[in-house]
Amino acid sequence: MIDNTDIKKSRFEIGIYTLGDIGSDPHTGKVISAQQRLQEIIAAAKLADEAGLDVFGVGEHHRLDYAVSATPVVLAAIAQVTKQIKLTSATTVLSTVDPVRLFEDFATLDLLSNGRSEIIAGRGAFLESFPLFGYNLDDYDDLFLENIELFQKLNQNDKISWTGHYRSTLQNADIAPRPSQETLPIWIGVGGTPESAERAGRLGTGMALAILGGNPSRFKPLVDIYRKAGIEAGHNLNELKIAVTGHGYIAKTTQQAKDEFYPYYSNYKQYVSSQLGGSTTKMSRADFEGMSSSETPLFVGSPQQIIEKILHQYELFGHHRFIAQIDIGAIPFHKVAEGIELLATEIAPVVRRETSK
Repeated sequence: MIDNTDIKKSRFEIGIYTLGDIGSDPHTGKVISAQQRLQEIIAAAKLADEAGLDVFGVGEHHRLDYAVSATPVVLAAIAQVTKQIKLTSATTVLSTVDPVRLFEDFATLDLLSNGRSEIIAGRGAFLESFPLFGYNLDDYDDLFLENIELFQKLNQNDKISWTGHYRSTLQNADIAPRPSQETLPIWIGVGGTPESAERAGRLGTGMALAILGGNPSRFKPLVDIYRKAGIEAGHNLNELKIAVTGHGYIAKTTQQAKDEFYPYYSNYKQYVSSQLGGSTTKMSRADFEGMSSSETPLFVGSPQQIIEKILHQYELFGHHRFIAQIDIGAIPFHKVAEGIELLATEIAPVVRRETSK
């Protein structure tokens, strides 16, 4: 096991991400348009940048109940209204995108944003991109592995010759444009499998842990596997970056946060479960209370409650970044804006101070 004290301290990064879900408001039944949702995502990113948050992420889905399918296009729009904040996908479904096209898109984004582009690559919970883009679901794992390895070669070389199984051969091909950064930062999204954690470590990418339920301590073995695999593959421990992602809602008091968030979170859980072919039963308030208790990874509460949860996870993982999804279940934009302000002004300064000690 690797001691977290062996890891060189760097500024702890805090940000937010969105999947652009479009659901009906549980109070009014209203459903906003995809156009309005996109405009609100751009406005949220601008607020996050102005407030001093470090990262803004945008997810990818290919369905009518989500507003974002062309992630780099949305991030490019955000780049034009922001100055400092890092811009990442969250996540790119790497099994169903051509790595050369992906590199070109995000290298272009990097140039437009003056070096703020990143990628979180994952396999995604939704599978509609496989038939949509002509891929076989049986090749799920092999596609991901081939694409991540090719992407890393593209990231390192401006000319490449390469032969694989799932796309055409490259013969001394120009890989353009080159990004503003020396290489594009890439993270692998990990939900809970040791194999994914080991792969991220072996490849030397960052690891973005999606911790959405259960006790956070059960993810500690994945962190250990990731770091062990990275070191054994010859990577520097301090270059093996870990991010934690989770759902959240912030208000002045924990009771206020729970009361306001419950209708939206139960709404979100209900329609996502339905989209994935699961139960359509509404989450009970008792179940929600259990999910949002102090020992869980659901970041719902007062600023102090959120600080305590982030720092508890930091003690477990020694991670480098926390990004929260705070706009789910058709939460009105003004509530998202309030959450951004609280995260930036009351939570981030304390977490950065405590993690720098």
